[in-house]
Amino acid sequence: MDAIQLEGIIPVELDGKRLDQALAAMFTEFSRSRLKEWILAGQVEVNGLRHPPRAKIRAGQHVVVNATREVREDARAEPIALNIVFEDDDVLVIDKPAGLVVHPGAGNQDGTLMNGLLHHAAALAELPRCGILHRLDKDTTGLLLVAKSQGACTRLVQDLQERNITREYRGVCNGRLTAGGRIDAPVGRHPTQRTRMAVVERGRPSVTNYRVLQRFPAHTFCAMRLETGRTHQIRVHFAHERHSLVGDPVYGGRLKIPAGTSESLANVLRGFRRQALHASRIEFRHPTTEQLLTFTASLPDDFVDLLQALADDSDDCSVRDRDAWGRMAWPTADSH
Repeated sequence: MDAIQLEGIIPVELDGKRLDQALAAMFTEFSRSRLKEWILAGQVEVNGLRHPPRAKIRAGQHVVVNATREVREDARAEPIALNIVFEDDDVLVIDKPAGLVVHPGAGNQDGTLMNGLLHHAAALAELPRCGILHRLDKDTTGLLLVAKSQGACTRLVQDLQERNITREYRGVCNGRLTAGGRIDAPVGRHPTQRTRMAVVERGRPSVTNYRVLQRFPAHTFCAMRLETGRTHQIRVHFAHERHSLVGDPVYGGRLKIPAGTSESLANVLRGFRRQALHASRIEFRHPTTEQLLTFTASLPDDFVDLLQALADDSDDCSVRDRDAWGRMAWPTADSH
């Protein structure tokens, strides 16, 4: 997967053209269909704003493309088991397990969610990114929304851009947070390590809201809601606040066992080798019926085992029931 960064000023001869037509004329090394995919994926901005492919643009406007080149042409259908939470003619909601890569890329040509989707519904090959509307990292679990028709894709991409889709996560971070809050910090490519993201001055606007669900002596169980959806956003934001997610192999640094930790919990922490992050809830309006749909995904077993170990090692943990953690709703006050 290659990072693509382009920018330019709309010339006079393209004044009034459609955005996808103008980009195809400006950046001739990429096909119009590829550029349209990036527009629909929210990876193109005109004067800092996102627009649909058919939007009319004006001479002098500043265009920025921050995209990734997906290896879709080589993706082949594979019979991969999918945990389908909901499906109709327009949308699919998948509960993704840890370890499943979403898109094919360098080193992951096969065995991805996209390969499985193409086997499940071959018509998805006609859609940008095979209808996959947003990403989950390989080892992040939970709900992922897929469009099955071009109309649904266009509508849901617009809803994502206008922040009309609610995406809620559960995570366990290092350190004891005293209250919820809002992290508003721009995220972009790390200046020297191109496979990583970072909070950088010239990054894209990025906002994560979070609430405390359960405090432990040296860790916190949180609910997170995205206002934006940048690559690795939650992981980068919490690491930036010096509360990296438990088990994060990229942004968490070297594992530090807090003083006073029991050997039992220490072993669980050593064995938790992925970021403790789960996409627990998604809410959106159906692109055809306009019905408000809400879906939730239970915490995976390893995540619950982590919470159980944290609770067992705490003298002041008010919640110790394995099922109760999954039922915890978004608190209405920052301090709870």
